[in-house]
Amino acid sequence: MGGWGLDYVVLTSVDRDDLEDQGSGHFRKVVQAIKRENPDMLVEALTPDFQGNNNMIDAVATSGLDVYAHNIETVERLTSRVRDRRANYRQTLAVLERAKETERRLITKTSIMLGLGEEDDEILQTMKDLRNSGVDVVTFGQYLKPSPRHLPVKKYVTPEKFDAWGETALGMGFLYAPSGPLVRSSYKAGEFFLKALVKERAKEIGGE
Repeated sequence: MGGWGLDYVVLTSVDRDDLEDQGSGHFRKVVQAIKRENPDMLVEALTPDFQGNNNMIDAVATSGLDVYAHNIETVERLTSRVRDRRANYRQTLAVLERAKETERRLITKTSIMLGLGEEDDEILQTMKDLRNSGVDVVTFGQYLKPSPRHLPVKKYVTPEKFDAWGETALGMGFLYAPSGPLVRSSYKAGEFFLKALVKERAKEIGGE
């Protein structure tokens, strides 16, 4: 990877409910292999919820990972319509909270898609729930209908409104909050600010 000029990589996967460990062991092995090759490489994993299994969450959180990402996607009221029927708003919060409790140096990260019919007060409550679960980074992006079979776009959020949500998030204590129509969960994941944030967190925890 060093030969490719990389210093930050993002691992992701489809849900692997067909596997006994739901893919958590593979996430762990890949992170460990990357770190063996290049201990300075920063690694983010965008994970499924592992059905809330703490052992699986812990396996990924303690792998040497730098950023633990799991997306809440939408507000609580819309979760059953927007996400897979097996997904659960409270379970997502619990996954992110567990990862941070297990490995305090981790940066925890999530993403919210706007334009699905959510109200402003619901977005604010989601942000409060995320902060109460110790989440460090939140991204905001515009929902776009990927196929005729998917949910319709209820609203196209203005760039100004996206800017406002990003500012609100920072004011609530999130350390980083990229927000814009084309922002996605791994948007510019390795940009300078996030890399510096990861390194600073590791230094703070290591100095305790």
